[in-house]
Amino acid sequence: MKILITGGAGFIGSHFTRYWLQKYPKDSITILDLLDYAGNKDILDEFKKHRNVTVIKGDICNKKLVQTVTKNCDTLFHLAAQTHVDRSIHSSDPFIQTNIVGTQNLLESSRINHVKKFVYISTDEVYGSIQNGKFVETDSLHPSSPYSASKAGGDLLCLAYWHTYKFPVIITRCCNNFGPHQFPEKVIPVFITHLLEGKKIPLYGNGKNVREWIYVLDHCRAIDLVFQKGKLGEIYNIGSGTELNNLDLAKLILKNLDFPTRFIQQVTDRPGHDLRYALNSSKLRKLGFQPKHTFTEYMHETIRWYKENTAWWKQIKDTSPYKKYFKKQYPGLTRILR
Repeated sequence: MKILITGGAGFIGSHFTRYWLQKYPKDSITILDLLDYAGNKDILDEFKKHRNVTVIKGDICNKKLVQTVTKNCDTLFHLAAQTHVDRSIHSSDPFIQTNIVGTQNLLESSRINHVKKFVYISTDEVYGSIQNGKFVETDSLHPSSPYSASKAGGDLLCLAYWHTYKFPVIITRCCNNFGPHQFPEKVIPVFITHLLEGKKIPLYGNGKNVREWIYVLDHCRAIDLVFQKGKLGEIYNIGSGTELNNLDLAKLILKNLDFPTRFIQQVTDRPGHDLRYALNSSKLRKLGFQPKHTFTEYMHETIRWYKENTAWWKQIKDTSPYKKYFKKQYPGLTRILR
């Protein structure tokens, strides 16, 4: 089978590519990635060593390129996206271009080239916030940030292509992922790497915002299961059932690294911050899915990875663009970080 994976140099995309290579070594894989600030070039170099992997640096908004790479493709896993909520608040243009225009470009080229299955990787954030209960796939979308709105736009385009053209799409909406190689702008690697540098960690508001967490390899397994057994034109929530508010998350990481709670620094909450995400994943469970990786054990493994791979994240955090972004994002931490 010929597979196209967009965003294969990203956090989830690289784990998914590695997962697929290990489970289906005979498949031919093409990775299309823009290799922007969050793309991992070292991982792509690793993938290039496989003779059945082709790596293409390019933009999913490039119509001519996308037409070419979808011509000989059986299945497309669309993971390429601008994903960081905070960045979308400061500048939404790249999110609209990549997550909406890029997705439409992939859908249209895939339709014209008769791609047999198009799996779109979305997010639980498209639902918005929920105080009680859990979201099911038929719930209305109420995105709160430019990021989640752009992903919701991609969802709706996929559904439109199914209803209008009967183009074979499947949508997955996953909860928050964690694991090795996550770019250090996301909350867990921010907390871990700051503490490893002896710095306080930024906590938005009162820290009571709740997220559901899944280990990245369980997410990869779920995508594969939906690809194999899911129905075309359907949406599948991917959740673990593990919910944690950000304050408890911070305390867990502090305890693991043997730091006192005084290393938590409350900062001004971000605009439109959703209080709680939670998914009803019974539809996925009926396909046979069960998470294999427990939160506590694999959080410990994740922390250990960042401890053992200081050079990787240090190189990222020492760049001027990262420092400039972080200073702008958390101005209240300026005094503490010096």
